[in-house]
Amino acid sequence: MTTRELLETFYKSFQARDAEGMKACYHKDVRFSDPVFPDLRGEDAGRMWAMLCARGKDLVVEFSILEATETEGKVAWDAYYTFQVTKRKVHNQIIGTFRIQDGKIIEHRDTFSFWRWTRMALGPLGWLLGWSPLVQNKIRKQAAKGLRDFQNGK
Repeated sequence: MTTRELLETFYKSFQARDAEGMKACYHKDVRFSDPVFPDLRGEDAGRMWAMLCARGKDLVVEFSILEATETEGKVAWDAYYTFQVTKRKVHNQIIGTFRIQDGKIIEHRDTFSFWRWTRMALGPLGWLLGWSPLVQNKIRKQAAKGLRDFQNGK
């Protein structure tokens, strides 16, 4: 499978909320990072996608592959969903960069404006304080707890 085909499979699985299909694209030693989950490894990365797919009842994903070489890829993707904590609509614009090893994704890094996200997800609080490390770290801690709860069936 080419890198382009691998990335298409990953994002088409995401569009279908098929976390198992997404996990199948990952190397067993994958490292994932984004502004909310800064360092997930191996099974934890797959569990995060399972949680997002299960909880994203109105999730819509659009993607465009920007680059695909034998060992690297870059994808622009957009996620549209309701942030369940505040019931606010979010449109997150993300750039994913990938390293490929043994025909699987070994490293996946998503970047987006955390402050932009907080403004949509949190509303006025996000506008006022979403740029601050205090608020961003609180969101990271809540997300990590949400992932642990999901893993434990809560």
